[in-house]
Amino acid sequence: MAAESFVARLDAVPLNRFHLKLLVTSGLGWMFDAMDVILISFLILPIRAEFGLVAANDARVPLIAAAGFAGMFLGAAVSGRLADRYGRRTVFQATLVLFSLGSLLSALAPSFELLLAARVVTGLGLGGELPVVATLVSELSPRRDRGRMIVWLESFWAYGTVLAGLIAVFVLPVWGWRGAFLIGALPALYVAYLRRALPESPRFLASIGRATEADAVVRRVEREGGGALITVSRVQAPPAAERRARLGDLFSGRLARRTLMLWLLWFGIVFTYYGIFLYLPSLLAARGLSVVRSNEFFFLSTIAQIPGYFSAAFLVERWGRKPTLVLFLLGTAVSAFLFGNAGTGTDAFLWVSLLSFFNLGAWGIVYTYSPELYPTSIRASGAGAAAAVGRIGGIGAPFVTPLLVGPLGQAGVFGLFTALIVLTALVVLLLAEETRGRSLEEISTA
Repeated sequence: MAAESFVARLDAVPLNRFHLKLLVTSGLGWMFDAMDVILISFLILPIRAEFGLVAANDARVPLIAAAGFAGMFLGAAVSGRLADRYGRRTVFQATLVLFSLGSLLSALAPSFELLLAARVVTGLGLGGELPVVATLVSELSPRRDRGRMIVWLESFWAYGTVLAGLIAVFVLPVWGWRGAFLIGALPALYVAYLRRALPESPRFLASIGRATEADAVVRRVEREGGGALITVSRVQAPPAAERRARLGDLFSGRLARRTLMLWLLWFGIVFTYYGIFLYLPSLLAARGLSVVRSNEFFFLSTIAQIPGYFSAAFLVERWGRKPTLVLFLLGTAVSAFLFGNAGTGTDAFLWVSLLSFFNLGAWGIVYTYSPELYPTSIRASGAGAAAAVGRIGGIGAPFVTPLLVGPLGQAGVFGLFTALIVLTALVVLLLAEETRGRSLEEISTA
């Protein structure tokens, strides 16, 4: 049986218990990643107080968030290449262990400088995990449900955000910022242990000539669905295994347009997301809300992320990736503009809730697109490189947002965010292609 045959079988298997275990085990790690990223916005004030960063314009304060983003940039840039060389499963287990270690070191850091170093380690694990996990889930998902699976995977980000809010409201006042970091370290390590039961991507195995092992993984997926097909002849490795892809291939031929689109998309959505949400509690406090009240306000608004994800999961396989992403980006832009010009009442709560709804729904589609647009030999590298470019925006946002709020005011800053999101939607409209209903092999050869 040729490699294409069992890949077709993998695409045809209906969603079953295997896919549910894949989704939950992968998603739990994603949840703890989100918890850590969002929790930083709540921990900045107590960290500043402990290490004596009391000046309002202290240049070291943005480094608390930027250190993590710097690690995320390096992790995303390196992990994709490692996953294409050594396998998705190996790398995504290692990155979650690294993330847990960084969170533990953050909780124990005796000085501000060592805390920054620990945040870089945490970021290495976090940035490395997300694109690799998305690649693995994409390669193991049925063709007709692939987009839905990735958006569902990304929905665990919302659960992590809600968890961060709960920790800020109930744990932070009692156990402090060190206890908050510790909560994320130990459960994430346990999830890394659970991931040992997940198999390697059969597409990756076939691409390096291990087609018999790939067929065995497909049989396992089929058995979980109620049966396995019979192999009638020896499995062959695909011709793609003859040459190892190079990073330069990302800008060769048909991949150049896809890479350009993804890089611009990732930068736009990461910069605006962290520019808005990382400082949202502080921005609400600046409008006159108490710290506790602004944290509660932020926590309640994040619940809107959950229906945002599930509506995107429905539309991404009904309408397609491109129209759904453009719609959710434009919804994000409108919500950002209206929130930037709102006060602290019901109107602000409505607009920030819609901002969460549309923005996080768009994120799910971004992660769907990223691995789909590349062939197996360079899929994780392409997704990781795009994520790394986005992390450049994540590094800059913690510095830019507080600097611009002074001269422009919140309305002016949100006006800039609105313009950047609209430009990002325009990039998708002009450069993106539709991948709904097509196998990964069909997309890579188109």
